[in-house]
Amino acid sequence: MTSRAFVSLIGAGPGDPGLLTLKGKEALAQADVVLFDYLANPDLLRHCPQARTVYVGKKGFSEYISQEQINALLVQTAQAEGGQRVARLKGGDVYVFGRGGEEAEACAEAGIPFEVVPGISSSIAAAAYAGIPVTHRSVARSFAVLTGNVKEGDAHYERLSGVDTLVLLMGVRNLDVIARELMQAGRPPGTPAATIQWGTTPQQRTVTGTLATIAGEVERAGLEAPAVTVVGEVVRLRDQLRWFDLQHGGPLSGRHVAVTRTRDGGSGLVDLLRARGANVLEVPLIRFAAPSDPDAVVRALQAEPRPEWLLLTSNQAVTSLFAALDAAGLDVRALGGLRIAAVGPSTARSLQERGLRADFVPGTPGARHLGAELPAGPGARVLHLTSQLAEAELQDALEARGILYARTEAYRTEAAEPELNELERLRGSDVVTLASGSAARHLAALAGTDFTVATMGPQTTDASRALGFRRIVMAETPSLDALVDAAAQAVQHTAP
Repeated sequence: MTSRAFVSLIGAGPGDPGLLTLKGKEALAQADVVLFDYLANPDLLRHCPQARTVYVGKKGFSEYISQEQINALLVQTAQAEGGQRVARLKGGDVYVFGRGGEEAEACAEAGIPFEVVPGISSSIAAAAYAGIPVTHRSVARSFAVLTGNVKEGDAHYERLSGVDTLVLLMGVRNLDVIARELMQAGRPPGTPAATIQWGTTPQQRTVTGTLATIAGEVERAGLEAPAVTVVGEVVRLRDQLRWFDLQHGGPLSGRHVAVTRTRDGGSGLVDLLRARGANVLEVPLIRFAAPSDPDAVVRALQAEPRPEWLLLTSNQAVTSLFAALDAAGLDVRALGGLRIAAVGPSTARSLQERGLRADFVPGTPGARHLGAELPAGPGARVLHLTSQLAEAELQDALEARGILYARTEAYRTEAAEPELNELERLRGSDVVTLASGSAARHLAALAGTDFTVATMGPQTTDASRALGFRRIVMAETPSLDALVDAAAQAVQHTAP
């Protein structure tokens, strides 16, 4: 039997999750196990929900796990269970001071096939996000990337006299020594210098000075690892070319926002929050599963007497409806003669993407408004496709008007247990976004209610309050932009 053992050494980039390469994303999606570093943004793990994740990070000079132990674990994991696909997710680029060469050697010596997926190095990305080009036609035509780890031996700075720009990685703790040795090797004390901490992330901070002063400036500012230091005339261009830190100055800048979602779902909300400078954690609190009776939806649609209205109160209800039709060999024609109501514009858009327009959408999204405003009279028959956890609010409102209400389970909503590292980061969030009552219930059950939450709509807000959440900010309208605004308002009431 041929072994499936295979290792992908992936450069995770400098911190901004949007800088992961497409090939890196593809390799993560194929992995059985992911070994990830301290400097690899944990948000990237959303690209591999199927994989077991193992933290093997080394922070600074800590001895959490040695490189030799990582090499051995990499080989053992790949060879386990008849062979596994292992993704080794490393901060920055695999081969730029990332010890990726040693890990590749370990694979080669063990006879394990591997690939290298290069990543964007912090040596150029952190500088770029700080407004510093490492080369410029009129200022610098060469650059060198150096390790700032003095334990690696003499750096021979005198050999770099002809290099215009120097970029130092892992050198913030030794910056005073490095600066002194560079000056002793001939670099003028007045050479511009800049140190960038957590480059490309919402926590990015930049300090500038000269070769003679930069170590003191960094110490006064309290900058620590991870940091990149740039030495050269290109640093003078920062005043003109700054962009990233100027765009991330709002209330969400650098704040930790947890976005609750389904295990398999994505979220456009994440992109909007990151655009406002937030450090976003996606937390899968719920998952959607098949209904207890897979044929129930089609039977309900074909029952006599037929319902007059089909009520859809979530995007998942739309997805499940079409899945049920497809499984039965039917298509949209099976809905002929039915009028369709959507609970809000998002659900209506999901219908429209499948070629259907909702016959009715309440003026204000929400089950209570759908129940109060549905244009149906006493005796009208309605069918509500929902989960096993549907609230009674819609049913109560309709039955109070004499409308004949029937409900069918189109899907099941179940808890999705987050990974341990996700749960730890969740508890450290400044605000958690909640888009449904189910998300609020699962958050309360998993981690309690001592959170500041931004909620989507009155139904979610009421459910959150009933569960015991007290710090609640509701979005003014049922849109992702409004939910981002609510998160921004919420963090202003929490300590930075």
